[in-house]
Amino acid sequence: MSRAVVTPLRRPERSTSARQPARPRKTVALGNATAPNSLAARVFLLAYDPERGRLTARSKLGKVLRAAVLVDLQLNGHIEDEDGRARVTTRSRSAGSHAAGLRSAGSGSASAPVDPVVAGVLEELRAVGPRRWRHWIDRRAGVTIRQVRDELARAHLIKVEPYRVLGLFPAARITLRHPLVRRHILQSARDTLRPSRLVSRVDLRDAAVVVLASTADLRTVVTKEQRTRHKDRLAQLAVRVGPVVPALKKSLQSQASSAGG
Repeated sequence: MSRAVVTPLRRPERSTSARQPARPRKTVALGNATAPNSLAARVFLLAYDPERGRLTARSKLGKVLRAAVLVDLQLNGHIEDEDGRARVTTRSRSAGSHAAGLRSAGSGSASAPVDPVVAGVLEELRAVGPRRWRHWIDRRAGVTIRQVRDELARAHLIKVEPYRVLGLFPAARITLRHPLVRRHILQSARDTLRPSRLVSRVDLRDAAVVVLASTADLRTVVTKEQRTRHKDRLAQLAVRVGPVVPALKKSLQSQASSAGG
């Protein structure tokens, strides 16, 4: 009698994904929305308090957004520190000579900013020349708030509804269209404070968000307790972010002194 031959079942091969090298960070899609790349846009969303349904720290927000734009420009190679002043780099000047909206062709030149708010500040720096970092933080703060807000509205991340306070004074009511986007940005920023993550390996854009927010005491991002508990780590992250942070701190201190005096 012939005997049946039993073929042993093959075990599924173990995934080797854990051994694959880390992939470059990608833009995260959240539902039918995408988290903005602009640091100023991220800070604006985080300054919004979902529980109260309004922006917080309005008196400081313009300066923080200007600081965020400067960090954006610095991280992308458009500006650099020169003896305590923000100076447009040679690479960025080369990129600026191209037609608006086009990226520079040379491999050694910085690509033109896509975000119109960031591009506008870069043009300011080109037109005026090197100035102290604080000069650029103090400049056109109110205008920058409106510009960032309008860009977020165009991206359908917020809804802006005009109304009048007491029926007289014009104002704008802001509503988040995609709360999950804000939640994702907040989590990425707060993750930089985890002691298990090396300061030298933290993503600088996430670090910039949490450091700028902490410097301005935006408690929708960093609570008072978190600032105290992570004081040393925040100081280390601030060093990595660069000269914009101490300039923002001095600007806010001067504003507080003026208001108090």
